[in-house]
Amino acid sequence: MKKQIPDFKSEDEEREFWSTHDSTDFFDWNKADRLTLSNLKPSVKKISLRLPESILEDLKLLANKRDVPYQSLLKIFLAERIEKELNIH
Repeated sequence: MKKQIPDFKSEDEEREFWSTHDSTDFFDWNKADRLTLSNLKPSVKKISLRLPESILEDLKLLANKRDVPYQSLLKIFLAERIEKELNIH
């Protein structure tokens, strides 16, 4: 028998609870239904970025070799570097 989830007075109270408790004590994830939220779109913000032409051309060349749009490759590179920097500091 799994534990009962308490009633929460607020989202903050619930957030605090789940930050200190393991959901497997309350749910049998082997019996859970898989749900695909295909209509969700990631939150994005459009920005303008000035790059030297040589960097942009190199980025496009790398993207072409990988058969991906250069904007997508730039997002991948940025995400990887941000993760690396955050893990070091």
